[in-house]
Amino acid sequence: MPPKPTKVQSLLKLASQGPIRPRDLDAAGIPRAYLRRLIDRGNIERVAPGLYRHVDTQPTELASLAEMATRIPSATICLLSALQVHGLTTQSPRAVWIMIDGKARAPLATHVRLLVVRASGNALKHGVTTRRIEGVAVRITTPARTVADCFRYRSRIGIDVAIEALREYLNKKMGSVDRLLEAAKALRVGSVMLPYIQALT
Repeated sequence: MPPKPTKVQSLLKLASQGPIRPRDLDAAGIPRAYLRRLIDRGNIERVAPGLYRHVDTQPTELASLAEMATRIPSATICLLSALQVHGLTTQSPRAVWIMIDGKARAPLATHVRLLVVRASGNALKHGVTTRRIEGVAVRITTPARTVADCFRYRSRIGIDVAIEALREYLNKKMGSVDRLLEAAKALRVGSVMLPYIQALT
């Protein structure tokens, strides 16, 4: 039987899997004093208030999404950030777009710039899935929902971005047209999207 890993080994393994918070140590049965010890040793680094990672972690361009999901697990990645994850845009967002409940408190400021949209009811729940990014479970809108969102918020992101997203969705066969229409209906943008869908199919 292999020896049981030490607290230090357990913490280093945890930190190597993605961003961690002090309360993550509590759930793993690791005293928080070990976090300070490994920070002092240079094994773990602070990347944001209350957020830490292993120093050998090689962050990807999606690292800010994982950090955001760790800090605000109830938020959903959407719009330009979701387009980037799904490969439906040539643009690189300068901020993380998130969707939160219409009645939720505004997120506290962080080193990651956030752009927030609010939704409620079916518009908050439709087309939301979970995807692992840098070891973190991240809530994100599906490709079809993301395209519909782009048309819903076209005044904020530009109709050209929405059209590009729709074209990429169709060209890459990310899903069916029926799913697009379902998302459009849920977000009440069916009359806006339908002419573009017809023109591109």
